[in-house]
Amino acid sequence: MANPLIRMLSYLRPYWKPAALSIAMLTVSVFAELQIPRLLQSIIDTGIPGKDLYLIGFTAVLMVVIAFIDAGMSIGNTFLSVRAAQGFAADLRSAIFRRIQSFSFGNLDKFQTGQLIIRLTSDINIVQMMVMMGLRMFVRAPLMLVGSILLMFSINSELAGIVLLILPLTLVLTGLFVWKGQPMFTQVQTKLDRLNSVLQENLSGVRVVKAFVRQRHEAERFEAANVDLMNQAMRVNRFMMFLMPAMFVLINLGVLSVLYFGGLQAIQGRFTVGEILAFSNYLLSSMFPLIFLSIMASQSSAAVASGNRIYEVLDSTPMVQNKPDAKPLGDVAGRVAFEDVCFSYGQDCGEPVLNNVSFAAEPGQVVALLGATGSGKSTLINLIPRFYDVNSGRVTVDGVDVRDVTIESLRTHVGIALQEPILFSGTIRDNIRYGKPDASNEEVVEAAKAAQAHDFITGFPAGYDTEVGQRGVGLSGGQKQRISIARAILVKPKILILDDSTSSVDVETEALIQQALETVMKGRTSFIIAQRISSVLKADKILVLDRGRIAAEGHHRELMETSPIYREIYDSQLGGGIRL
Repeated sequence: MANPLIRMLSYLRPYWKPAALSIAMLTVSVFAELQIPRLLQSIIDTGIPGKDLYLIGFTAVLMVVIAFIDAGMSIGNTFLSVRAAQGFAADLRSAIFRRIQSFSFGNLDKFQTGQLIIRLTSDINIVQMMVMMGLRMFVRAPLMLVGSILLMFSINSELAGIVLLILPLTLVLTGLFVWKGQPMFTQVQTKLDRLNSVLQENLSGVRVVKAFVRQRHEAERFEAANVDLMNQAMRVNRFMMFLMPAMFVLINLGVLSVLYFGGLQAIQGRFTVGEILAFSNYLLSSMFPLIFLSIMASQSSAAVASGNRIYEVLDSTPMVQNKPDAKPLGDVAGRVAFEDVCFSYGQDCGEPVLNNVSFAAEPGQVVALLGATGSGKSTLINLIPRFYDVNSGRVTVDGVDVRDVTIESLRTHVGIALQEPILFSGTIRDNIRYGKPDASNEEVVEAAKAAQAHDFITGFPAGYDTEVGQRGVGLSGGQKQRISIARAILVKPKILILDDSTSSVDVETEALIQQALETVMKGRTSFIIAQRISSVLKADKILVLDRGRIAAEGHHRELMETSPIYREIYDSQLGGGIRL
């Protein structure tokens, strides 16, 4: 598998100009810095009594000028490298988000929310830092290293040869830390995934936590994940803390060699004081890049680990996607048919969730789905808009296999009110017209009235412009579900799906919603999942599901006579009432 950092260079391509300019400025900066020790040597050796003082002054001024050039180039390099790295990270972040948006439900079942958040934040930040440092240090260090070595040879090739013996040791040491460090950094990010997942679950379910007085349990769960992350981070730091001392030992050995052998040559008159000072500076200039590279090596290990995790998302292929020859679905009458459909979640499942399901919903019919929890009701309706694809058989709309049309065109004909109403931050008006952003205010009000939401909305001081908190905080469960129903109604779909969408409203409100929906559902093929059998008594067709199979099919009167399961459900809920 290719190095993820190399693969990510494609996201840096749009910013090649600032990246190239930053490297050019860095090259000038390194060249300027390499002149300073030579000029310092000239001052020291010229400063011997009887030498030219004018030359000393000129050289000092030249050093100041070079220092200003170096500073200017360094500032420019920093600005441009940050610009390129920020643009790189923004594009990569957008690419991951677009990939997540393309995922089908099957892909989202694989990744936890916390894991995706970490990849969009922490992992990208680590890679971004690596790119920014790379444009500064990965270029600077080799230039400084090579330039310093060449200049050392120009001063004293014999002494330079001795010093070069230290370089292989530093490279081996750095490589060892990179090889050992990368798996450890991967574990850090995995532990961070776990911590973030616990945090996300706790924040989203804080009301349940408080209701069941489980604060201590959640605190202990978070503490366990937090300590686990801390311990792994400490293991990494304990491992990496030996790198810097080892590097400094090698540097000091190099300086000691220069002072010893250079001193001997100076005593013999073959080496000047200025040359010793210049050589020592170049030695440090060649060693400090190795320190930077070793630091970058540890950062590289973390970046490679994060890059692999990022590409877990980017390389994931949506399980549901358009065929190459898929065509848009035009106007439809709304006939939905299941033909010997089998479906199971994942590849290693045992018993299928749906098994040989066949039925047809004619245009304008209301089809109700009843059955125990886990019988396959929600799974069945998820196959209509292709949230999942069937394992065998087919689902058709007006006789066309849903896999043969584009997903977007298919879903424009389907309106859905899910079992768990999801609202977004913004106004109530924005949430209702989420599926049709250009809807007029009149259309919004009409949909809200149909969902029996208009009265409570106008009861707020700001009415339809009332701000909704995250996930609908501030609204009751029934209010959120009615807004969700209004959102589904507004798109005026030919196929309407109500997934247990009246479970959080009282019986009176449910009756009002059902009355309104009778008008709304005219001319539309509607699927209703309901726990209350009273919600489906007037349905044109009722499907009774049992363990993934259709156990009975018909309208209310037929099923009361032919289906023991349906009759049992009816008696358990309305046993004391009058049978229709």
